[in-house]
This record gives sequence, structure tokens and C-alpha cells, in this order.
Amino acid sequence: MNAPIISLESLTNTTSSGQLLTTAKSGGCASSSCGSSSRPADMDSATREKIKDHPCFSEEAHHYFARMHVAVAPACNIQCNYCNRKYDCANESRPGVVSEKLTPDQALRKVIAVANEVPQLSVLGIAGPGDACYDWNKTRATFERVAREIPDIKLCISTNGLALPEHVDELAEMNVSHVTITINMVDPAVGEKIYPWIFYGHRRYTGVDAAKILHEQQMLGLEMLTERGILTKINSVMIPGVNDQHLIEVNKWVTERGAFLHNVMPLISDSAHGTWFGLTGQRGPNAFELKELQDRLEGGAKLMRHCRQCRADAVGLLGTDRGQEFTLDQIPLEIAYNGGKRHAYREVVARIRDDHVAAKNQAITTLGSLSARGTLQVAVATKGGGRINEHFGHAKEFQIYEASQTGIKFVGHRKVEPYCHGGWGEDANLVGIIAALEGIDIVLCARIGDCPKNKLMGSGIRATEAFGYDYIETAISALYATEYGDDLSQATA
Repeated sequence: MNAPIISLESLTNTTSSGQLLTTAKSGGCASSSCGSSSRPADMDSATREKIKDHPCFSEEAHHYFARMHVAVAPACNIQCNYCNRKYDCANESRPGVVSEKLTPDQALRKVIAVANEVPQLSVLGIAGPGDACYDWNKTRATFERVAREIPDIKLCISTNGLALPEHVDELAEMNVSHVTITINMVDPAVGEKIYPWIFYGHRRYTGVDAAKILHEQQMLGLEMLTERGILTKINSVMIPGVNDQHLIEVNKWVTERGAFLHNVMPLISDSAHGTWFGLTGQRGPNAFELKELQDRLEGGAKLMRHCRQCRADAVGLLGTDRGQEFTLDQIPLEIAYNGGKRHAYREVVARIRDDHVAAKNQAITTLGSLSARGTLQVAVATKGGGRINEHFGHAKEFQIYEASQTGIKFVGHRKVEPYCHGGWGEDANLVGIIAALEGIDIVLCARIGDCPKNKLMGSGIRATEAFGYDYIETAISALYATEYGDDLSQATA
């Protein structure tokens, strides 16, 4: 099926719900059954409904839907060697960092402002910058206020799990449907290398004793959430030489206790961040080490590979952050919620998603009909919507796919500094991009100039704009068929 090209950008740049609805009626698949066969066979309908609009719990949803975090929970009950919470910071993109801390009332203002202007918004999360369960009164007050004003928004928290068991029943009562727990170990001997101390039961614990208590609380909290039907995602920070091999055991434990997703993230280690690991020279894993570990974990809990390790005040689609557009000084003191844009956007996306599903199914059929056994590593420049719709020079990241006869698998993303600035190419940034794309066979983008295209080719990486604005899977299946057919040059001319 050849889809009418409706870009996500064209949807979100409209100024009224009426315009969005007009766009919805101008194209897309009209069949309500289109693409239904792509639903995961091992997932019940209730779970599908929970994750379909959650960009962190569904790789497919992250093409269309946005999250926002409100920084209302600055207090924390543990110290992690990879964490340094920073406030009034707009330049670092990592967990624990925010530009401004909020009260629950300020958070409500901000959520309404974002919901009125960002129609993709589907999830409100509290991810600190401390711990959402330890700073519980602020977390609860924020959720209660927002749920009254915007009842259809999904509520989500991230926690280290130490105080989680105390609040599971309240989370269920408030209809919090998704919880993320950061679990980096199940062996306290490993844990003491990651956590210098915890504060629990009005006491500070250190060493193995601290790690043992944290482990027991995390497992109890996870089991309690599973019993109540709340979906859980486990975040684990991969720290080479500390817990990288141990995460295989972590995966077994959390899978047995009902975790829905396991997200293995690379350690962010830079001395400029002021973390203990950063200051002591602990390195993070490279892209190949991360993928190798993720591949070894296949077969346990479902793996999340599209995480962007968001700030505690992030706003927008994963891979983008519009938080600086919604600082308190830019938001009126009195603001009312208008859900027109959000509801119209969902109508648009429902039609586009049906067509995208059909395109994916056709791509899978194409690959399955081939006798080839090779693999193709593809980097895609995209703004969202599942399409190849970003200029090479403007890309801040590339989404990485692996194609084989068995299908097309999203395997991660690689962040880069954009090549183009003010219409000029930055040679130094291109060098960094080429390094980041090591191991990639082909780059797909909406546009690319001759200079970067030739330099990529000189490094053994092909690049093409021939599939600009096509669905990602459609383009990759066509490339794969040509690669293992006669001549790729026709597709990359």
C-alpha cells in the first residue's frame, strides 16, 4: 500500500483542531481492519491498550506520541555513583538534570501549557530529579491535580524502588498505569560498587548492608506491582567491569517477577558531569558492547532499545526535548486546558498508524520471500511518524535498524552533533558522525549533499535520499531485496 505522505511535522505545526481534522480526512488508510494482523501474538488486548500510546513502553508508539516529565521530586534516598542531580541546567541531556524545580501547582500549569501546544502528549511522568516515591507528597499532589484537569493522560513514575512498596496501593488507587524501577544488581556485592549509601527507616546504611536492603525492596515492589496489574519497566545502567555481565542475572530475576520491559542503558560517564564514576575514570560501554548485551538478553523480558535517557524535565517526542519552550516565565499564571488539538491529533494518528502497519506487513512479506541469509545495518534520519523525513545535515541522532530474512528489527539509536549549521557544513561534526556510524552499511535520509555523501562513501558507508519520506520498513525491505538481488546501485543512485 502506498501511503499518502502526511508528515508528523505538518500535523503538529497546525494551529487549530479543525486543521488537524482536515488533515486526518485528507489521507491515510480508510479500512478499520488494516494492519490488525501485526498485533503481537503474545500480548493480550488489555496490555496492548495500555501501551499503544506510551512512547517508552512501545517502540511503535514512540514514533507518534510524546511524554513530559515534571521536576517536582528533588529529594532522594540513595546515592548512585553515576548520578549528580543538577538544577538550573539547560545544557546536559541525562537523567537527574533539570532547568527548574516545580511545585505541584506550577507543574499543573506547565502540563496544561504543554498539552495545549504539543498534541502528541500522552504521558506525564515524574522522574525526579530525586526519587518520586521518596518525595511522595509532591508526587501524589501533582498527579491528583493533573488527573482532575486532563483525565485521559497516562500517569507514570520512575523510582529507585527503595520506598516503592510503601506506595504501591496508592499508585493503584490513582490509576498510575506504568512504573519504571532502576535495578542495577541483584547481588549486594555488586550493588556496593554502585551505591555508596541509602537512607531507609530513618537511618543511613552503607556497603553491602545498603545494597541488600535496596535489593529486597526493589524485588518486593516489583512483585507488588505485578500483582496489581501495573506494567513495569526495569532500567539498568550498563557499567563495564562492574555489572555488565551481572545484568544477565538481573534480567532473569525481573522476568520471573513479571517485568514487562527491560531497558539496558549505557553509563553516561564524563568528568564534567561531576559524578563519582565520571571523576574516577569509569568508562561507559560503546554501541557494540551495548548491543551485544541486549542481544544476549533476548528471550527474557521484552527489551526496550529506543530509550533516550531523558532529563527529569524532558518534553516532547523521544529524541527531542522542547522543555526550554515551556519554562515557567513563558507560561501564563492563569491557563485553561483545551483538549481539541490532542483529540484531533489522535484521530490523525489512528489513520496513519493503520497504513504504517500495512506497510510493515508488506515489508515482512518481502523479506520472507527471499532466500538470502545476510544482514543489513541501516541508519535512518527521521523526525518521527515512522518515515525517512529528516535531512542528513540536520539529524541529531540516527535510528539503527537491522534487516534480515526474518524481519526488520530496531536495535538502537546513535546521537550525533548536526552536520549543518546556518547552511554550512561542519567538517569536524562530519568526522564525528562517520565515527558514530561505524558498522553501518547504508544511511537513509530525506536529503543529503554531495560532500557528506562522498565522505561517507569514502568510509565505506553508502547514503541515499532515494527513499525520502517513505516508511522506514518499506525502504529497508526494498534495499534488502536489491542488495541480495542484482544491483544496489539502482536504489542508491
